[in-house]
Amino acid sequence: MNLIDVILLAIALGIDCLIVSFSQGLIFKTQRVKNSLRLAFCMGVFQGIMPIIGYIATDKIYKILIPYSKWIVFGIFAILGINFILQAFSKMMKEKPQCIDLKCLISLSVATSMDALIAGATIKLTSSNLNSAALMFGAASFVMSLIGFWGGNYIKNIPEKFLHIIGGTILIILALKSIV
Repeated sequence: MNLIDVILLAIALGIDCLIVSFSQGLIFKTQRVKNSLRLAFCMGVFQGIMPIIGYIATDKIYKILIPYSKWIVFGIFAILGINFILQAFSKMMKEKPQCIDLKCLISLSVATSMDALIAGATIKLTSSNLNSAALMFGAASFVMSLIGFWGGNYIKNIPEKFLHIIGGTILIILALKSIV
């Protein structure tokens, strides 16, 4: 793979981060800077680490995860999406501080970085530079997560309940997309 191929792959891998972050941006109206940076940081770190893992353990992890990767992604996104929709109807929704918790950050980051794990195997198989690819994957996902979060956050006049439903629906659509 040449540099342009790696850049295009980084952008393609970052699209899920952008969409997931957009759904989060729809939900959060307080602590926006903190939430956007935490989310973007986690997305970027996982998108940068997963190809390294895939590269190093191509023969072992790749063979184990590849048959189940779409179901792992489906499960994570479906559970998170259903949870967001249920939160829309929860009376406690407004009482909780609006901050993305660590469990959610890790779940979203793992779900969006499964493709990066597989890309790591591709990087090894094509004898491409792992360090530059991992850095580009992480940086692109960080930037695209910020863009997605703030893009979603600028839609302000929609009722919060509706935004939770939209965010959850987006995650469920991503879940279904992962198995199709």
